[in-house]
Amino acid sequence: MFDFFRLLLSGDTKTNMQQDKSTRIVANWIFLGVAMLIIQVLLGGITRLTGSGLSITEWKPIMGAMPPMTEADWQATFIKYQQIAQYKFLNTHFTLSDFKFIFFWEWFHRLWARLIGVAFIVPFVYFLAKKYFKSWMVLPLVILFLLGALQGAIGWIMVQSGLNDNDLYVSHIRLAVHFMAAMILISYALVFGLKLSIEPGQRVFQPSLLKGALVITSLIFIQLIFGAFMAGLKAAATAPTWPDINGMVVPAGLFSNDGFLHNIVYNKIGVHFIHRTLAYLIAFFIIIWWFSARTVTSSAAFKKAKNTAMILVVSQVFLGILTVLVSPKMVAGKFGAFEWLAELHQLTGMLLLLSMVSVVFLLSRKKLVN
Repeated sequence: MFDFFRLLLSGDTKTNMQQDKSTRIVANWIFLGVAMLIIQVLLGGITRLTGSGLSITEWKPIMGAMPPMTEADWQATFIKYQQIAQYKFLNTHFTLSDFKFIFFWEWFHRLWARLIGVAFIVPFVYFLAKKYFKSWMVLPLVILFLLGALQGAIGWIMVQSGLNDNDLYVSHIRLAVHFMAAMILISYALVFGLKLSIEPGQRVFQPSLLKGALVITSLIFIQLIFGAFMAGLKAAATAPTWPDINGMVVPAGLFSNDGFLHNIVYNKIGVHFIHRTLAYLIAFFIIIWWFSARTVTSSAAFKKAKNTAMILVVSQVFLGILTVLVSPKMVAGKFGAFEWLAELHQLTGMLLLLSMVSVVFLLSRKKLVN
C-alpha cells in the first residue's frame, strides 16, 4: 500500500528520474505515512467491530505503549473496565481471557498511532538536518503535524465519552468525527505527496471535469460520514435485504416522526436509506463523469486515476450489497464474514475518496512551487 498512489499516478519514467533526489525521498516518506494512516483507520474498524474501543480506560501516551506485564496488572486493568456500563450491561460474562482479546485490538490501535508519530518525527528531524525540505514544504508539514495531533486528541475524547455508567458504545456522531478527521488528514497528506511526485505535464486543467469531480468528491465525503453512522448505530442489519429495503423501495413513514434532522442522524432505517441512496447516486455520477473524461488523453496519470475511481465505485457498491446481506450473521466480539466484508467495504470507500482527491489534484490549475 506504501507506493499505491505514487505508482498509480506516475507519469513518464525517464521524466520522473530527473526529479530532485531529496524531493523524491520526501515524497516516498509522505506516501509511507498515507499507507500507515490507512492501516490505522482499518485497525480502528477492527477495534469497533470487535467492541474493543472502551477496553483501555486510561490515556498514557508514553507508559501506555506497554500492555500489562503481570497477572496482577491484568487483573487491575480488568477491574477498571468492569466499572463502566459496557461491562455492567453487555459483557458481564467476560472472563479475563475475553477481556485480553478486546484489550489487544485497542492497544494495537494505539500502538500503531505511536508508530506513525515515530515514523513522522524521526525522518522529519533527519531530513531537516540534511536540508531536504524546500521552503514551501514547511507549512504543509506543520499542518500535517497539527492534524495528526488533533486526530489523537479527538480519539481520546471519543473514548473518554464512553467511559461512564450509561453508554454501551461511543456515540456514532463522535465516531464519525474521528473517522472523517482521519480522512481529512490522509487526503491532505496525499495531496502533499502528489505535489512532490507528479510532473507538471501530468496535470490537466479542465474546469468542467473539475466541477464534476468536486461534486462527486463532496458526495463521497458525505457518504463516508453516513458510513460511520451506519457502523456506530450498527444499522446494516436494520434492512438485510436487496434491492428492496425490507420489501419496500422507500421505508414507510421514513421522515414522519421526530423531525427530519433526527431521522437522518439517529434513526437507523433513515441512515440506512440515505447511505444506500447516496451509493447509487455516486456510482451514477462517476459513470457519467468517466465517459465525459475519456476525451482527456494527454495525461497518463489522469487516465489511471479516473479508471481506478470507476473500478473502486463498482467494487464499493458490490461490497456494500454483500455486507448488508450478511449483516444478520454479525456476532458481538467475533470476526466472521460480516466483519471481513465491512472492513473491505471501508477500505474501498477510503480508496475511492482518495482516488477522487487525486483526480481533483490532477484537474486543478497548476501552481509553481520552489
